[in-house]
Amino acid sequence: MKKIKTKTYNFPVIIEKDEEGFFVADCPEIQGCHTQGKTLEESITNIRDAIKLNLRISKEDRQEIPRMQPVSLTSLEVAI
Repeated sequence: MKKIKTKTYNFPVIIEKDEEGFFVADCPEIQGCHTQGKTLEESITNIRDAIKLNLRISKEDRQEIPRMQPVSLTSLEVAI
């Protein structure tokens, strides 16, 4: 059985609550990577999924994945 290698990345994420009560999540290091959720937990799940999808596409296209040390109020670890 082949072992799947995973790398862990750490990205800053900004989550704000909009006027309608939705939690809007944005990953500023990945262009166009944003989502929302009805709850804070849902928005965190959704932004993690959005980051994973973006990183998988970048990996398939052999694009460099940014490696940084975020300084923020909220950050997420994402393993792919």
